[in-house]
Amino acid sequence: MTTPPGEIPPIRFAQARGARLAYQEFGEGPPTVVGIPPLAQNIEMAWEWPDIRHMLERFGSFCRFIHFDKRGTGASDRRSRIPELDERVDDVRAVMDAAGVDRAHFFVQSEGGPMSLLFGATYPARVESLTLFGTGATTVPPDMSADEKAAARERARLTSAEWGTPASRIVDRFAPSLAHDQDYRTWHQRYERHAATPESLKEMFEISLDVDVREVLSEIDAPALVLHRTGDQAIPIEWGRDLAQRLPNARFLELGGDDHFAYAGDTTLWLDEVERFITGSVSTRPPPVARPQVRIVTLGRFAVEVGGEEVPVSAWGSRLARQLCKRLAAARGWPVTREELIDLLWSDEHDMGKLSARLSVQLSTVRRILDGGVIADRESVRLDLDAVSTDLEDLYKATDPGAVVAAYTGPFLPEDLYDDWTAGIREEARAQFVRAARLMAHDALDRGDTVAASGLARRLIESDQYDDEAHRLLVTALVAAGEDRQARRAHEVWRKALADIDVPVPRFEQVTGS
Repeated sequence: MTTPPGEIPPIRFAQARGARLAYQEFGEGPPTVVGIPPLAQNIEMAWEWPDIRHMLERFGSFCRFIHFDKRGTGASDRRSRIPELDERVDDVRAVMDAAGVDRAHFFVQSEGGPMSLLFGATYPARVESLTLFGTGATTVPPDMSADEKAAARERARLTSAEWGTPASRIVDRFAPSLAHDQDYRTWHQRYERHAATPESLKEMFEISLDVDVREVLSEIDAPALVLHRTGDQAIPIEWGRDLAQRLPNARFLELGGDDHFAYAGDTTLWLDEVERFITGSVSTRPPPVARPQVRIVTLGRFAVEVGGEEVPVSAWGSRLARQLCKRLAAARGWPVTREELIDLLWSDEHDMGKLSARLSVQLSTVRRILDGGVIADRESVRLDLDAVSTDLEDLYKATDPGAVVAAYTGPFLPEDLYDDWTAGIREEARAQFVRAARLMAHDALDRGDTVAASGLARRLIESDQYDDEAHRLLVTALVAAGEDRQARRAHEVWRKALADIDVPVPRFEQVTGS
């Protein structure tokens, strides 16, 4: 089954003994690939991060892909205890049965390795091939001493206690190439909370201390591709080499990089190798579809247009995300500190830890709406003007008076008229328009084009009812056009408007010289 771009495949459930297992299927086969999860994941949330989505969509481009959340984790039943290794093997079978899959290729990561290897030895007729990424036949060194095990338990206790919090070190160890990205760190902490509880994680670590399936490797005849990054800090590359040597029909491929998560770092090489291993070739892909043009409108109203279609208000989810997008547009590509953004959105709250996480959530919405379009680091956030255009930038870049007048379609963010941060931009934008419109109006009047002159004068008055010079221009243009009655009406409007601010207006005859 294909999944439309931008959508997430529906969650389905397989009934296993004592638990429901959440799984997704997408892409078109043959072939069929079953993804065996690492330590803990959430298959629904995983699609939120672009690198994971890219990896999954690449699999879906050449196979029917099925992946699932292990019992006690993710969207599967969380009340269940963490199963032993042999139980996990039967859980894999339950997912395959529910999806109607008799035989499949397997893509296996990390801690899922021993489980899939045991599955291959137990149900050889159901395994077409094994692709093993960053894993081994054991999850800890098999010759650990009692003291080393005690130290490993203490590390597991600390990792479990930090799990899902800003103190979590999972990103630093498992995805060092993304560790500098504060948005990824914040997202991954939320992902951890939705993947497993600290208690479940601790239980998984405890079970993993005794996992060792080396004795069944000689019984696995299925072709295997073993992939491992040289600098993997979670599972050393030596374990991958040992696994490839012990499997009867395996090929080992050493990859550069330090990341343990498959989706982090360079993915093109290994995804090409996996596609070739499973299908026999790497399909020629059409050039990437051009990204839809994303444009932010701030003059006269606020809107975001994607591919020429305006994004409905309902797509934003909350007013906060819209406000955040407006503030970034006002900054015109210059960085805005996270602290300032937090103060803008939550001025009455003061828990910076919680507010930083909430800011990341709102930023994810803005990124989704803008198809990226945001550049962020630990300190600040800015709009990516290489990916997003704005009418405000068009106004600032315009040099010809006609282009300036055409670009100015109204005041900057009129619905935010009383917000201090909009005032400066609003006045600057209007000042540019006023200079250009006055120049064009006088030029039109000199050329005898009274229609253009009066039209420009009306636009100037619309932008500021107290613009004395614009009122004079309108009266003069109407008189020159022979519209004496309209000219007198315009003069009366002028007189009443400036009376509000106690500014005298010359008599009609003084203006027209009649």
